[in-house]
Amino acid sequence: MLKLRPLSLSDEAEFRAAHAAMEEADEFPFGLAYEPSMDWETYLKALEGYRTGISLPEPPVPSTFLVAEVDGQIVGRASIRHRLNELTRNYGGHIGYCVLPGHRRRGYATEILRQALIVIRSIGVDRVLVVCEDDNAGSAAVIEACGGKLAQVLPPPVNARVGIRHYWID
Repeated sequence: MLKLRPLSLSDEAEFRAAHAAMEEADEFPFGLAYEPSMDWETYLKALEGYRTGISLPEPPVPSTFLVAEVDGQIVGRASIRHRLNELTRNYGGHIGYCVLPGHRRRGYATEILRQALIVIRSIGVDRVLVVCEDDNAGSAAVIEACGGKLAQVLPPPVNARVGIRHYWID
C-alpha cells in the first residue's frame, strides 16, 4: 500500500540514493531545490519553509514535497504547488510526480497523483493543473486515469524537444 508522507531525518540515505537514481537515468531531479552537498537537516528545514511560504526558491510558489513509500521503501515523490505563477502555469502545473526507475509499471504513479490530489484539495485548490511532456504516453495515461481532461498542448519550452500537455482535473 502506497502512502505519501513528508521526509524525515531517517530518510537521508534512501533519499540521496533516489536522487542519484534519477540523475543516473538522465531524468528530472528527484529532490527539488536539492544539491548532493547540502546538509540533510538544512534541506528538511528548507522544504518546511517552502511549504509555509518562507524563503521560497524560484519559482516563488509555496509547495509541499512528499515521498511515496511502499513497504517502508521510497518509490517516488510528489511536489504539490499551492498556487500557480506564470512559470508553473505554463510548464509545472500544481502537481509534479515521479516514480523511481526501478519501481515503474506497478500503478504507483496513478496512486501518487490520486493522493496528491487529496492533499492539494485540502489546501483549497479545486481545479488542478497537471502537465506532462507531449510524448510521455505513460504520464498522460496516469493523468487521464485521475480525471485529467486535455486542455492544450504548448510548444516546446526553450531548450526542450517536445511540447507540454496541459490537463485540468476538477
